[in-house]
Amino acid sequence: MKPSGRITGLSALDVRFPTSLSLDGSDAMNPDPDYSAGYVVLTTDRGDGLEGHGLTFTIGRGTDLVVAAIAALRPLVVGQDIAAFTSAPGEFWKHLTGDSQLRWLGPEKGVIHLATAAVVNALWDLWAKLEGKPLWKLLADLSPAQIVEMVDWRYLTDALTPDEARARLEALAPTRGAREAEMRRDGYPAYTTSAGWLGYSDEKIRRLCREAIADGFTHFKIKVGANLADDIRRAAVVRGEIGPRRTLMIDANQRWDVGPAIEWVRALAPARPLWIEEPTSPDDVLGHAAIARALEPLGIGVATGEHCQNRVMFKQLLQARAISYCQIDSCRLGGVNEVVAVLLLAAKFGVPVCPHAGGVGLCEYVQHESIFDYLCVSGSLEGRITEFVDHLHEHFLDPCVVRGGRYQAPLASGASITMKPASLAAHTYPTGAVWRQILSPP
Repeated sequence: MKPSGRITGLSALDVRFPTSLSLDGSDAMNPDPDYSAGYVVLTTDRGDGLEGHGLTFTIGRGTDLVVAAIAALRPLVVGQDIAAFTSAPGEFWKHLTGDSQLRWLGPEKGVIHLATAAVVNALWDLWAKLEGKPLWKLLADLSPAQIVEMVDWRYLTDALTPDEARARLEALAPTRGAREAEMRRDGYPAYTTSAGWLGYSDEKIRRLCREAIADGFTHFKIKVGANLADDIRRAAVVRGEIGPRRTLMIDANQRWDVGPAIEWVRALAPARPLWIEEPTSPDDVLGHAAIARALEPLGIGVATGEHCQNRVMFKQLLQARAISYCQIDSCRLGGVNEVVAVLLLAAKFGVPVCPHAGGVGLCEYVQHESIFDYLCVSGSLEGRITEFVDHLHEHFLDPCVVRGGRYQAPLASGASITMKPASLAAHTYPTGAVWRQILSPP
């Protein structure tokens, strides 16, 4: 049955958290981020007052640009029947990304694509709430044909065709139920970045590593790239705390050229990192491939994706065998539809998807997409682990839950992204109470 109702409003908020005060999120390229979001609320004419909520992650200045881009998309959404999206989400995605004048601002990248992600994710949140299901369950209950329909296949068919994707989904469909029961029982494996921010002292790193081990984590990621001697020391500190059997990953956040990336990681090889994340420009496909070839003899993989702007870039990274780990971002890509496209591509090339999270709301988002990937697309947990950062979850009505180093399958309907009204009010920039106090202290 098609859902009744029409979308009557789209509001956009500039929501910022002053995380720079404690250096949470600090890395070699982003030393003082204020974790922020362009936040969307979709209202409808339904009598039950149901709303769709979505956000796109930013780190402070420029969030106002994303909010303006979201507002530019408003005429493409307001006035539409809800069923126009739920009956053909792929066609609706093309409707949003196909306005020729707005498309010129990308196409499908940059600020306009961040705005698209917020709106698209709000539409999926609305649909999941209408169905009374968490987002992962809504996606997992779609037929293979419906999943294929949601993808924009332009520019992809030289690497993966709709028929190939449908065949894979159909092959895994009979065993979805067993994997769903496993996820409900055990949850999805997570790794922690909370101990590894670049601005943290060694004492704080040691304490946070010990706390994470006590919480059941087996995989730890640290930021690198500012100073080699410092990185060698910090990697040794973490390795000393986590021991030889747990896993270490390192993340340079695009800090290096190709040559320095290879040499720097070789110097860190004694710490035995599983991967080097974002070693160079996120747009440099051939650079990533060169780094991957150089580090392969050391058993160190290359991971990237949090700044990979669209499915076409991911296609090229996979075709060039430039990455060993594919890191989707729920808001850098154009929302759920494009995330699904990349999941299907990664499965075709046999590359595990290990999503980027942290920020504000990203952990809430990626738990759904990781579970869907396992249930419907990959059918495997081998090599797969999803990032977790333990801050800002208290601002959400249905925050992610991690126990024993694993994301617990969300049970509430929607995408887990609806923020508490009081949090939105307090952190809206620059008028919220938190920002009034920072910007105009008594």
